[in-house]
Amino acid sequence: MRATYLYGAGDVRVIDVPDPVVKHPTDALVRVVASCICGSDLHPYHNRPAGTEGSSMGHEFLGVVEDTGRDVTTVKRGDLVIAPFAWSDGTCDFCREGLQTSCRHGGFWNSGDVGGGQAEAVRVPLADGTLVPVPVEETSPLLPSLLTLSDVYGTGHHAAHKGGVTPGSAVTVIGDGAVGLMAVLSAKRLGAEQIILMGRHTDRTDLGRHFGATDVVAERGEEGIAKVRDLTGGDGTAIVLEAVGHMPAYQQALGVVRPGGVISRVGVPQYDQAPVGFGTLFGPNITLTGGPAPARAYISTLLPDILSGTVDPGKVFDHEIGIEEVPDGYKAMDNRTALKVIIR
Repeated sequence: MRATYLYGAGDVRVIDVPDPVVKHPTDALVRVVASCICGSDLHPYHNRPAGTEGSSMGHEFLGVVEDTGRDVTTVKRGDLVIAPFAWSDGTCDFCREGLQTSCRHGGFWNSGDVGGGQAEAVRVPLADGTLVPVPVEETSPLLPSLLTLSDVYGTGHHAAHKGGVTPGSAVTVIGDGAVGLMAVLSAKRLGAEQIILMGRHTDRTDLGRHFGATDVVAERGEEGIAKVRDLTGGDGTAIVLEAVGHMPAYQQALGVVRPGGVISRVGVPQYDQAPVGFGTLFGPNITLTGGPAPARAYISTLLPDILSGTVDPGKVFDHEIGIEEVPDGYKAMDNRTALKVIIR
């Protein structure tokens, strides 16, 4: 089959690899119908050292079950399924608590002998705990929105949930990428009254307004912080959702959060150390939370609104390609000529 591999910074190739097969009784074999490129894929795209052995790519996909191990009971051949970006058994204590990203027996795509979603097929370990069947055909126009449940919509919801968004909340969202826009949508869905989106790309912030942003702040740094404080009576917002992962975004979050507030980070941090001392978190009683979203835990909550047409998170996909065009898709996202690329 064809699959996407990264061989070094900027070196994405679509190559022939052996077809995956069922190896364990709890596996499922899924033919990929739709996948996508994530903003977090750009981190290794920028930084991976060159090497002779590439690494498989992709952690978001929808597909059709083609085969299952003998112990799989919750999905069957022919089902269209959502695959969250982490696989999990669904039975350990962490899974029962809704923290599937810490599953005692799970893992992440592209690790060990488990491949990635930017491919024609994937072997899915622990299929019963991982995959979610949905009652639509593989030609459904809902596929882009369903694909967001694999990661970005679940991640935006995780940010808002961990941030404590409730009806009437005032929220600042930092970042106008797909996750930031999904954080806007999620904050709106949970009843936020004021949603300030910090982003400078008009086509993206216009979509943010469509999803529920009440204000847009294009300025960055101290100027952007001052603008948010002007919009909030000088205090900032009690909830800040940071969807970027770079140090300037974290510093911006510190600048716009209200004393007693919460910073919820879901942008994958590209730093190991950050200010957490008296003047930043301790003194003003700021809570720092967030982390990798247990997307599997949120699918049942978010799915009904997609099936009913109440929300359309699939609007974050603005560029569609086939699998042979994946290297161009990475370039488009890296150049910001695409917000989020869907791979059919």
